[in-house]
Amino acid sequence: MSTHAKRERLLLADLLESAGPEAPTLCEGWLTRDLAAHVVLRERRPDAAGGMLVKPLAGRLERVQAEFTAKPYDELVQLIRTGPPRFSPFGLKQIDEAANTVEFYVHAEDVRRAQPEWTGRELDPVFSDVLWSRLEKMARGLGRKAPVGLVLRRPDGRTAVAHRGTPVVTVTGEPGELTLFAMGRQAHAEVALDGEEDAVAKARATEELGF
Repeated sequence: MSTHAKRERLLLADLLESAGPEAPTLCEGWLTRDLAAHVVLRERRPDAAGGMLVKPLAGRLERVQAEFTAKPYDELVQLIRTGPPRFSPFGLKQIDEAANTVEFYVHAEDVRRAQPEWTGRELDPVFSDVLWSRLEKMARGLGRKAPVGLVLRRPDGRTAVAHRGTPVVTVTGEPGELTLFAMGRQAHAEVALDGEEDAVAKARATEELGF
């Protein structure tokens, strides 16, 4: 049975293929080629991927990222589509689902929403609930540096606190849009913000959301 992560993987590969190697993305400074290299590196070079979190490894990460970026673009897209090596932890269904569902969803939107006249994607209720479940668990980590109190709210009223503090800004939207907002894509997330004017402006503009 196909998992959400597998579906999002294939969608991301299709979007990257259609966009070509020189298209913009929502990841600052990255074209589609850079984003594709990042995804492949993350799955295939854990020795370098640690540099995303551990500063002393950042130099190694940059070198390996450059090596992957120099590879033929079609090869990178195919590596994404076919998935991780046989003995990679990401090859285990449970780990793939836990680690890659949100990752691939967000990066697919990084490609889609950087294009002119992009159109939104309607998510099925089951997948929306999966994203919400992940967001509930990640919210505090994603919003830990937020400059204001931050509450994420679904249209049905369910909420997740991303950051405790005052003044409070309430961000309302569907789970996919809230995920994009909390991952630092505020300008491209279709959400409504409610709170004091200055606090709302800070929530929209901060670069401190996400990991």
